[in-house]
Amino acid sequence: MDLTSIDTLSALFLHALGYWWIMIPAVLIGIVMGAIPGFAAHNTIIILLPLTLAFDVETALVFMTALYCASHLGGGIPAILLNIPGTGGAAATTLDGYAMTKKGEAAKALMLCFVASVIGGLLSAVVTLFALPVLAKAGYYIHSVEMVVIMLFGLALIAAIAADDMLKGLIAGGFGLLLGSMGADHIYAAPRGTFGFLELFDGVPLVPALVGLFAISEAIVMIEQRFVVTDGSTNKTVSWGETLRNFAFAISRWWQITWTSLLGLLIGILPGAGASIAAFVAYQQSRLYSKNPELYGKGHPDGVVAPEAANNGVTTGTMVPLLAIGVPGGSTAAVMMIVLQYHGFPFGPRLFVESPMLAYGVIVAMAVSYILMLFMIFPMARYMSRVTVVPTDYLVPIIVAFSLVGAFVPRAFIFDMGIAFAFGILGYIARKTGYHVAAILIGIILGPLIERSFMLAMRISNNDPMVMFSSNIGNVLWVCLILTLAVPPLIERRRKRAAAASGATAG
Repeated sequence: MDLTSIDTLSALFLHALGYWWIMIPAVLIGIVMGAIPGFAAHNTIIILLPLTLAFDVETALVFMTALYCASHLGGGIPAILLNIPGTGGAAATTLDGYAMTKKGEAAKALMLCFVASVIGGLLSAVVTLFALPVLAKAGYYIHSVEMVVIMLFGLALIAAIAADDMLKGLIAGGFGLLLGSMGADHIYAAPRGTFGFLELFDGVPLVPALVGLFAISEAIVMIEQRFVVTDGSTNKTVSWGETLRNFAFAISRWWQITWTSLLGLLIGILPGAGASIAAFVAYQQSRLYSKNPELYGKGHPDGVVAPEAANNGVTTGTMVPLLAIGVPGGSTAAVMMIVLQYHGFPFGPRLFVESPMLAYGVIVAMAVSYILMLFMIFPMARYMSRVTVVPTDYLVPIIVAFSLVGAFVPRAFIFDMGIAFAFGILGYIARKTGYHVAAILIGIILGPLIERSFMLAMRISNNDPMVMFSSNIGNVLWVCLILTLAVPPLIERRRKRAAAASGATAG
């Protein structure tokens, strides 16, 4: 199929647009389910799996991809309004999104989230469509060594979060890594820190931990106040004029959206990475290269744009290894793989030879889904900020109820609801004592992944530690990581010297 032909591209676009009748309900379902803590896209698709198997294969894939894209956008809504990420990929959004809400800028933060999500996802879909053969090979060059370094970039965000109180930030991150080490070890499958609970044999379940640390702990904090925002700045509906100004402001961050979405696309191609890693890495890199890194965590617009663009760039990235080599790039792509197998469709090069319209049509359908979302964001950004004026007497029971259901859904264990409560108490104590819950979550997410990749590299190299420096790509990443950690203190020291010199001159 010649993708350089205008006729071919027009045919693909019109063919995908013909499925608008299934995309619109899928987008609406995805936004709603993504906004519920714990209800990730793969959980929703699994619930609706009998329906998708009843469709023909193309309709089913269009439905699932549209729902998948919309769930990433929906996850940022509670992250901004209530400091509760709907998905793991939205956890980094809480750092600046909720701070903007507390300043009375909820509508602006939502518009930043929606525009970054839509343009980031649309841009990554277009890039993937034309660069699919090249991107498909990226997975062959990224091995366990490179994965360790990539995840260390995300772990470096703990240092950024801990800028105000380094000791507490590192304690929180170390505690998260300690919790992430629970479960069976990766060599002998010996249980570690499970306290005899079989449910912890696979480690701390991520969704209950996420729900507890953010949703339930935030609900407990909300009990202490009447409203989420107490200054009355959001007691009016945002006008259409202000909505358009917020949209123009979000568009002005186009460069930030572009490079962070492409970063998310590259991370999404790596099997086992995912939206959480992409969002944390994008936030950390955005802060590193910002002219005003001290504004991050205090309601900085780029702190909302970077993670949202990145975790929506991941959506098309996870489809690349599935379509090109038959290896799902994430849990949602794994469910899609089940549907393709059910209908007897091949993977890899055969798919592009035998069913090119299906292979490329899935990517185009993702782009069309984002275009449809573009027309939905204006009323959403205008009216959704009103959630913050709902009394907490009503919000707290709703948040706790949905959170517990979200904790239960992934594994269907009552035990997981107890874990969510335990992490809720832990998160509440952390908030009250000045420890950052995001640092704990980063440790829980990245700790097991780093350990798994590190142990794999060591076993392949017969326990030679120098294997960590045996890859050219890995060595380049190591240099970038060192610069990431060393440059910010040097810049800060230079700024302090410049400020002192200007003060001495003024004196």
